[in-house]
Amino acid sequence: MANPIITLTTDFGLEDPYVAAMKGVILTISPETTIVDISHAIRPQAIEQGSFLLASAWPYFPCGSIHVGVVDPGVGTERRALAMRTPAATFVGPDNGLLSPALPDEVREAAWGHDQPVPVRLPEGYRAVSLTNEAYFRQPVSSTFHGRDIFAPVAAHISLGVPLEELGPPVEEVLALAPFRARRQPDGSLRGRVIHIDVFGNLVTDVRCEDLPAERPTVEVAGRRIVGLSHTYQEGAEIVAVVGSGGYLEIAAPKASAAELLGAALGMPVLVRP
Repeated sequence: MANPIITLTTDFGLEDPYVAAMKGVILTISPETTIVDISHAIRPQAIEQGSFLLASAWPYFPCGSIHVGVVDPGVGTERRALAMRTPAATFVGPDNGLLSPALPDEVREAAWGHDQPVPVRLPEGYRAVSLTNEAYFRQPVSSTFHGRDIFAPVAAHISLGVPLEELGPPVEEVLALAPFRARRQPDGSLRGRVIHIDVFGNLVTDVRCEDLPAERPTVEVAGRRIVGLSHTYQEGAEIVAVVGSGGYLEIAAPKASAAELLGAALGMPVLVRP
């Protein structure tokens, strides 16, 4: 790209200097880069939440953007560092399922029923390499901060046109999480769960709008029963169900936090009946 874009998605928060250090490394190598923060408020080591937030944002960026993800509980271990190029973008980060949004849902369906990411083969038109060429790393490499010393400099070099083949050997499989999509049950219901809680206390579920019943659905969550969907966050009773801007069913509370009212947590089950 003439004016490269690199996004950052991490669980580092903004109270410590970690994000700034990554940005400094990128700008030292590629000063013309535009750096965009997707989120640094992911819960510590919450790979699935980080993957969801990355999935919620990256498609809105220009084709050719570079997306760096660092939610990396396995940093310093034998877990693989990865760069993956798709027809739309390049992704850099640990091979632990965080970069799953780079892959089509039909590929990720191999992970259905698994609590952990599973190996999947790259589809046609996708390429990935294991990051092993230390010439493109910041030295010395810290065993606890690959975001600064591996992922940030590699992304910067990619933005300058360094081909993936220079960064390490090709890989045919990467680890992937199952798609963010509630499974339909034999009785027609959808069994989903809360996959994100936003700053307003809205509960974002993995129930997609296109899977919702055509008529007024009944949503059951945390012992509450919600009949029908609201059109806005401020419409309805104490707890409402609404389709959010990302296309997922959300549980909200008008002028309040649904998370606080329901004592919600990531993974809380949600049931949708016709």
